[in-house]
Amino acid sequence: MRTRKLGNSGLEVSALGFGCMGMSTNYGPTDDKQKMIGVLRAAVDRGVTFFDTAEVYGPFTNEELVGKALAPVRDRVVIATKFGFDIDPQTKERRGLNSRPEHIRQVVEESLKRLNMEVIDLYYQHRVDPSVPIEDVAGTVRDLIAAGKVTHFGLSEASAETIRRAHAVQPVAAVQSEYSLWARDPEPEILPTCEELGIGFVPWSPLGQGFLTGKVNADMTFASSDVRSRFPRFTPEARKANQPLVELLQRIAERKKATPAQIALAWLLAQKTWIVPIPGTRKLERLDENLASADIQLTSGDLDEIEDAASSIQVHGARGTGQERYV
Repeated sequence: MRTRKLGNSGLEVSALGFGCMGMSTNYGPTDDKQKMIGVLRAAVDRGVTFFDTAEVYGPFTNEELVGKALAPVRDRVVIATKFGFDIDPQTKERRGLNSRPEHIRQVVEESLKRLNMEVIDLYYQHRVDPSVPIEDVAGTVRDLIAAGKVTHFGLSEASAETIRRAHAVQPVAAVQSEYSLWARDPEPEILPTCEELGIGFVPWSPLGQGFLTGKVNADMTFASSDVRSRFPRFTPEARKANQPLVELLQRIAERKKATPAQIALAWLLAQKTWIVPIPGTRKLERLDENLASADIQLTSGDLDEIEDAASSIQVHGARGTGQERYV
């Protein structure tokens, strides 16, 4: 597995990371924990060094899973987690955003314990909290870095202005936002800002919550525990309307002897050398499929063809983040 540097931070990771969220939440009933540990360790064996989790995934259980799975290989991996939500420790209900400095100082200790780590490699603010100045958030993480509890600072779903203000207080190593062929919101402002400031970019949901794999059609139904059952972009009507994107990927895939998912990931890798997608999976065969995308070379002609075709396809349905603009 080739490696990439996340901007000017000095943080070097595998060209493809691993988004661990789906192993614990959001995509229907979860799988056997030992099986998930096996998949995570298989990813390490295949050269993946970058793993993404968050306190809110579960909540809490995903950090525990990642901590247990990666403890034997801690010296070989970079682990990112996130703060920013107020979570009831008893009921585990999410009570809104909370990036107050005292809360960050509290939850970093809890994440370290669940992850069985002495230092968090990359600590993201999961969502921008409008009630707390970003300078206070960045300053708090700067203090955690000075204390040896965190190595690098990140932001998720933040606006270009917020990124600049945070970066002026504590250099931002990486920005994480949804980015794929059907969610190109970062392109006008976020990616240019990251390039200017030397910040890496980590696309979450690089396969469009599975839609870009070609295995999701308009006839599928989702369990109530699957977030896609509530996402506007996953109504049967939207799925049918968005099918041309999948057909585009399928055309390129046939020519490259690849799968639509591999072309979707290869397209992201071709955008910038400091972009590191984090596809997730619960299945070993999907892990292998995803990782093989790093070896697919899209020519300038391929990229032009994808761009020309995609520019005429209107994506239907709002993103499912609950936040349709960057803050």
